[in-house]
Amino acid sequence: MQFIDQAEVEVRAGNGGDGIVAFHREKYVPAGGPSGGNGGMGGSVIFVAVEHLQTLLDFKFAHQFKAEDGKRGGPKNMTGASGKDLRVEVPCGTVIYNAETDEVLGDLVTAGQELCVAKGGKGGLGNRHFLSNQNRAPEKALPGLPGEEYLIRLELKLLAEVGIIGLPNAGKSTLISALSAARPKIANYPFTTLVPNLGVVRKPTGDGTVFADIPGLIEGAHLGTGLGHDFLRHIERTRVLLHLIDVTQDDPIGAYQTIQAELQAYGRGLSDRPQVIALNKIDTLPPDSPLPDAVAEQLQQLTADPIFIISGVAKLGLDPLLQQIWQLLSNAEPESSELLSRSIELH
Repeated sequence: MQFIDQAEVEVRAGNGGDGIVAFHREKYVPAGGPSGGNGGMGGSVIFVAVEHLQTLLDFKFAHQFKAEDGKRGGPKNMTGASGKDLRVEVPCGTVIYNAETDEVLGDLVTAGQELCVAKGGKGGLGNRHFLSNQNRAPEKALPGLPGEEYLIRLELKLLAEVGIIGLPNAGKSTLISALSAARPKIANYPFTTLVPNLGVVRKPTGDGTVFADIPGLIEGAHLGTGLGHDFLRHIERTRVLLHLIDVTQDDPIGAYQTIQAELQAYGRGLSDRPQVIALNKIDTLPPDSPLPDAVAEQLQQLTADPIFIISGVAKLGLDPLLQQIWQLLSNAEPESSELLSRSIELH
């Protein structure tokens, strides 16, 4: 399955049905008067968040969505049938923008949330509506109004509480496979992970917490270099960041500073998010190697964030690391945003 997390689509609501001009015709009822009915309301386009979708792949092949038009009015004061609303399913975590103005229209986070992105046109009035003492036989009716049309941009931001970040080949995929049942592709070369991986890690209480392995960031990621520009958005929703560093590389301190600089440059509060630092791959060092402790001491001069020495492959030091993450999660307030429940109509 391809991981598609951005798409642009055209949405068009249905047009309102036309009103009609008609007069009552019935035996023994002379001058029955106007009886033209109003047109029906056009259908609206509504986006709905669902749990069974994980990507925006469906929108790679479908770029236009149109709701049904309302039906024209009928004689005997019959109102035309309203057009059916078009309900479009999107994954939970989809942010919906007006592509022309870049306005955020809504953020569909929980299953069942809905957002009307294009409202159907009103039906036209039939001649019955124009009956008055001055005009007993009106021959006037109005056409239905057109439905709204917009160019919509969809962006999927993964719903994970913990984001695992770090330079390529830091061991992020190995760690998430050690902590959860996720089985991402793992190899000893940079950019093995080309899409975010999700894994559910069980707390001691039995509850599950979603961890996201974010593809390797490199210097200049916020400008589009490497893969980071495409996937930095996926850590915007996380409450805690787990910064993984390969302790065996030539410059682990520089690796830490590179990622921190990218978070700062990207903005959106990522650099202020609670972090845990994990020095990884100690299984490749001699048991009495002073390197991990030396690197940890240097990092402690740069940050007050907790630092752990671990091995994802050998599953060393993971329990204390998780205990720290559970504590930070219990202290971190869940994201509160009016966008989480915002469901508005475009005008």
